[in-house]
Amino acid sequence: MQNMDLICVGKLNAPYFAAGVAEYQKRLAAFCRFRIIELPEAPLPDKNASPAQIEKALEKEGKAILAAVRKGACLVALCVEGKQISSEELAAQIERQALSGAGDMAFVIGSSHGLAPAVKAAANARISLGRITLPHQLARLVLAEQLYRACTINAGMKYHK
Repeated sequence: MQNMDLICVGKLNAPYFAAGVAEYQKRLAAFCRFRIIELPEAPLPDKNASPAQIEKALEKEGKAILAAVRKGACLVALCVEGKQISSEELAAQIERQALSGAGDMAFVIGSSHGLAPAVKAAANARISLGRITLPHQLARLVLAEQLYRACTINAGMKYHK
């Protein structure tokens, strides 16, 4: 069974997002060993942090993200400059990885300031959830649902219409 990790910077504070993510986490258990790894957001001195302070925080978060990725896992970074893909394309990517023999995958959602350049450089793929901006908690829920949808597509189930 494939290992699939969702590595996120920051916590889910809203109970309705947490409930939704927990539901998809439960559903994904039928298809893969799915785990969510929450990493702390690097503290910034205040809301008006300088670009240098933000860069330093992203670097710290990036090191923690890369340390959390399973050895040999396919790293997929969610970022604004990533490729927009369909649910079917995501399903195909997951299936290719599962069939490659090195089936582990790690999907990464960074902090509100994004992802460190080192994480983007280490990623095997960069994807985007679209041109709209989503709060990170909502992005986590949307990604969890899309991973579930991809698994049902690969299993030939009727969830995806």
